[in-house]
Amino acid sequence: MRRFWAILKKEFRQILRDPLSLGLLVFVPAMLLALYGYALSFDVKHIRIAMLDEDRTPESRALQDSLFQNPYFDKVATLSRPGEANEWLDRGRVRAVLIIPRGYAKAIARGESTPVQALVDASDANTASTTIGYLEALADRMSRKVRLETLQHTATPLALPTVNLEPRIWFNPELQSAKFLIPGLIGLLLMLSGVVATSVSIVREKERETMEQIMVSPIRPEELILGKLLPYVVVGIGTMLAVLSLGYLLFDVVIKGSYLLLSLTTLLFLFAALGMGVLISTVTRTQQMAFQVAVLTSMLPAIILSGFIFPIQNMPLPIQAITYLIIPRYFVAALREIILKDASFMDVLPHLIGLLILGLLFNLLAARRLRKTI
Repeated sequence: MRRFWAILKKEFRQILRDPLSLGLLVFVPAMLLALYGYALSFDVKHIRIAMLDEDRTPESRALQDSLFQNPYFDKVATLSRPGEANEWLDRGRVRAVLIIPRGYAKAIARGESTPVQALVDASDANTASTTIGYLEALADRMSRKVRLETLQHTATPLALPTVNLEPRIWFNPELQSAKFLIPGLIGLLLMLSGVVATSVSIVREKERETMEQIMVSPIRPEELILGKLLPYVVVGIGTMLAVLSLGYLLFDVVIKGSYLLLSLTTLLFLFAALGMGVLISTVTRTQQMAFQVAVLTSMLPAIILSGFIFPIQNMPLPIQAITYLIIPRYFVAALREIILKDASFMDVLPHLIGLLILGLLFNLLAARRLRKTI
């Protein structure tokens, strides 16, 4: 019994001496519970809508009021001309533009069928399908309302008015989920080859004690980082080319945007991801630990918090704030805009700036820690 207690005390002391392992055992489950509980939601809310009211009547304003009396739609702009709809959709500022045509009120008064057009961004096929369903439900509810009002004013009307939604699907007319998922898969796979593989490869040097030979050489931290990262840049580019080729052959995913802009975005992403991998390798001592930390800090957030599957706007504000530290958030958004929307440099510039800032942060921190070691 005495030997048992000795072993028990020894093991507890060993755990307390390794705070990183203790954190993985205690705090990571709590973190995952919070992330999964708050971030994973299949509800689609706060869909950004722009309105173009060409009728400008009390009836058209009543339609708008009914649209925004729920948590599903957020009105972010009132447009003055049809040409503005292209700009707002191309730049991803809104998910849909609702157009109330001129003569809407008169058609309702005559008991006619009144079309209301909805231009929907389908680069996210799931959100687009849900948006169309919500708008169709709204049109059906408005039809019942105007019919009831017509019956109250006219006992035997010759015709009952209806509101018909006419959706126009942009960027992904077939609503194929593959066109939405493939950019996210690229980000996920590049995180695997960037963060996880890089962190494990450098820690492997520590375990084999070859890092000591490097430490006594005149090599500088910047040279060590560059020499370690360049092979994985080549691997990452090869991975991306393979996924894009398979996406085209199997799912007909065509790159509509600039190949040069796509290449620049990929290089900035790899710069940030590989820097994160090197930073993880400087704070871990074994390959197993490096792999666990890399997966928890890169792969899981890439799946949950990058917008790959679950829309970021549906998450609570504190979780949305955390997503600004997730590298794939910027990469996936930029890829979707370049591949599906033919986005310009200015359209994706905010995403490129985010990748550059995170890349500089991770690489500078990694170089600083390596400088203390070498």
